[in-house]
Amino acid sequence: MSRPRARRLEVTRAPFGTTPVGDPAELFTLSHAGGLAVRVTNYGGIVVSILAPDRDGRPANVVLGHDSLDGYLRDPRYLGAIIGRFANRIANAQFALDGTTHRLTANHGPHHLHGGRTGFDKIMWRATPFRTNATVGIVLTHSSPDGDEGYPGTLDARVTYTVTDRQALVVDYVATTDRATPVNLTQHSYFNLAGDGDILGHLLRIDADAITPVDETLIPTGAVAPVAGTPFDFRTPTAIGARLDGRYDHNFVLNRTGPSLVHAARLVDPVSGRTLDVHTTEPGLQLYTGARTGLGLETQHYPDSPNQPAFPSTILRPGAEYRSQTVFAFGVTG
Repeated sequence: MSRPRARRLEVTRAPFGTTPVGDPAELFTLSHAGGLAVRVTNYGGIVVSILAPDRDGRPANVVLGHDSLDGYLRDPRYLGAIIGRFANRIANAQFALDGTTHRLTANHGPHHLHGGRTGFDKIMWRATPFRTNATVGIVLTHSSPDGDEGYPGTLDARVTYTVTDRQALVVDYVATTDRATPVNLTQHSYFNLAGDGDILGHLLRIDADAITPVDETLIPTGAVAPVAGTPFDFRTPTAIGARLDGRYDHNFVLNRTGPSLVHAARLVDPVSGRTLDVHTTEPGLQLYTGARTGLGLETQHYPDSPNQPAFPSTILRPGAEYRSQTVFAFGVTG
């Protein structure tokens, strides 16, 4: 009798712990035989792990994470989470919109960071897994009520994680609102293509000719400055640790001529041979290396956009739809 063939694409679910208010979290595994295996929990929409093969076919987890929900409840670093309603910072935790000043939760000194004290990284998303002939994934939905962390309007958000048979994790964001409100969603995984150790020897290329400079509190000055001749020039592959002692928390202005999906960055670990290519519809990419053992490549609109009229607008109005896509494609070098 022949053995049943292993399914190339599978999705499974299991308990992952309980939140302090008693909500049970689940862990979903999205796997492709011989390719990626991505684990996601509905708490915070967190990507718990991504198993990717090296040049010899040996898998390793290439994102920082915890084995239990308790680890995430104690960790303030937003590991692997969905960030919203607004990724990055809003100066002085306020913005003016249509003649009204809206005051947000100040959770980073005087400023508002990553959606406030209880952003999208700390809520239970409704999860629906799916499988097609070429993909597996999970659809996460959440309704953020009017006044949540100070934001106007009820925001209905949907985030879809899809694992393809081409070793890619695709993240699609959709949102609608009943009142004008800023929206800027992102995914906050910390990548380490070696699987452990630091990331200072990783080679990074970013398709950006400019950054948005910041003040001492990391709020944009409003300028757009060229990277040429500065430590922010990653237009050719450069080791993370080659400059600034490897410490970055800056928004790069991606080179684009339209709204379509463009290549944003390429990360390579020379030792394991693993590679990561990031494509996005977003105008910016936040490079964050605060962990030293992992780096964030957060596709986004620019920080403090609601207070910066020269930046691309993040305002979503009733009747319109916020849509964004980012593709994390894994591979190997020879």
